[in-house]
Amino acid sequence: MTSPIDAPPHETPVLIVGAGPVGLTLALDLARRNVPCLLVDQSEGPRFLPKMERCNARSMEIFRRLGLAEKIKAAGYPGTATMDIKVVTNLSDPPLLHLRYPTGDQQRQQIAFSRDGSQPLEAFQVISQYTLEPLLRAEVAATKSITARYGWQLMSFVQDDQGVSAVLQDLQGAQHEVRSRYLVGCDGGRSTVRKALDIPLEGKGNLAEATQVFFRSENLLERVPAGPARHYYFADEHSSGIVGQDDLKHFFFSTRLPPDADLKAALLAAVGVDIDVQIIAVSTWRQHLLLAKRYRDGNVFLAGDACHLVIPLGGLGMNTGVGDATDLAWKLAATLKGWGGPALLDSYEADRRPVGARNVAASTYATAGLREWRSHVKPGIRNDDEEGRRIRATVADKARRLQRRTHEMASAELGYRYTSSVVASEPSTPADTDNKLVYVPSAAPGFRLPHVWLDEGEALHDLLGLGYSLLRLGEEAPSAEPLVAAFSAAGVPLDVLDIGSERAREVYGRALVLVRPDLHVAWRGDVAPADAAALVRQVTGGGG
Repeated sequence: MTSPIDAPPHETPVLIVGAGPVGLTLALDLARRNVPCLLVDQSEGPRFLPKMERCNARSMEIFRRLGLAEKIKAAGYPGTATMDIKVVTNLSDPPLLHLRYPTGDQQRQQIAFSRDGSQPLEAFQVISQYTLEPLLRAEVAATKSITARYGWQLMSFVQDDQGVSAVLQDLQGAQHEVRSRYLVGCDGGRSTVRKALDIPLEGKGNLAEATQVFFRSENLLERVPAGPARHYYFADEHSSGIVGQDDLKHFFFSTRLPPDADLKAALLAAVGVDIDVQIIAVSTWRQHLLLAKRYRDGNVFLAGDACHLVIPLGGLGMNTGVGDATDLAWKLAATLKGWGGPALLDSYEADRRPVGARNVAASTYATAGLREWRSHVKPGIRNDDEEGRRIRATVADKARRLQRRTHEMASAELGYRYTSSVVASEPSTPADTDNKLVYVPSAAPGFRLPHVWLDEGEALHDLLGLGYSLLRLGEEAPSAEPLVAAFSAAGVPLDVLDIGSERAREVYGRALVLVRPDLHVAWRGDVAPADAAALVRQVTGGGG
């Protein structure tokens, strides 16, 4: 809330530095688990600039558990609006390639009829960051256990075995000492927290620089002969693109032209017809494919862009950070409440850093595809002659195969697997393959529990609580009493759900499935484990 911080020092279980979507999500997830926190950000408010513009299916499932999915859908891109992608030479010319994708409403209809676990519970939602952040900030403001301070910045911190002492500076220049058990840096690619810990970024940085023009147009989608699309990729010498934002009136134009060029003229030339244009902002951004060497140092953690930087193709930046937030939230809560053991917080890096590496690789894969087909763009591509037609045909053929990499990342979004020490091993567990596009549902330990509709029309995901959940599946599910007793003896929260659905039993592959608080499978079997107490110690990191 907005009351002054108690002086000195203020104490809080968790200090979160950075109030972008990742920090806000972490704060809200902690609050849901009854863990108070202090959230600070050096910016007084969100900037009206496009950054991310897509909450993927996994992020939307996470927001659903926070009670926010419907609000995000209502604030975002209309469910009836086009999701199509077009490769063009100019918006006054016929598209070279038209990739058709279902609208948001059509995706939700597909989900409603799916019964094999292959669909997520929520469709992805296009929503601009400048729309999402105020929505999340409003939720934070209404949550009593979150103390938010905007316009405050982290000046320094030191840690010991018992926690972290930080110095914050407010808008008036006054400094405040804060003592927390844990500190989480969600402060972006230039993370103050990461730099203070001297944690290096590994990979490839400064790969390219682009100019981004944020503009408003009332009639672009209605006037262009190429027809409406959510994203236009230009086969031109400047590697241009136009991406629609959530209200269908704002767009950003990306180009390799320098920021001091006549960008309005370049935009109008790319459009090729007369439209109204109001340029709001011009900025430059650099492309990186980087991963922090470590996600943790003692009682300090990194999440979001502070520990992974990707090229936006594939939409894996913020969404990877939301996954970081929900993984870290339940592990912090479990540790603070006393039932999480010492290995549980260690498993945050062990779980999430491989996902970060996987998504850097997926972004690399999508970027390589885009660059490959664009390498076939030659002067004369718009000419109405044999050479022009040949160039256009080659570009279209290459883009038809390679551009899909950017827009069909279902496996990267849903198919990753955790293999840390707090996940039970299973001899038949499938490998986490390099497949980035096709999602193959699996309930083997470490994977996200596939979404299944029950016979009553309820989503099984919606029945799972804040602690562990033990699913007894099928009409003749075995007894799980030894496991239930072991959880009870250890003081670890466990809900037992008797699910009579044979379809769920078939999708999940076993009669008993133990699900973590983040909806990833911890263990499964057809009978209770021989040493139930040992399993409880393992999945809680030695806790209980």
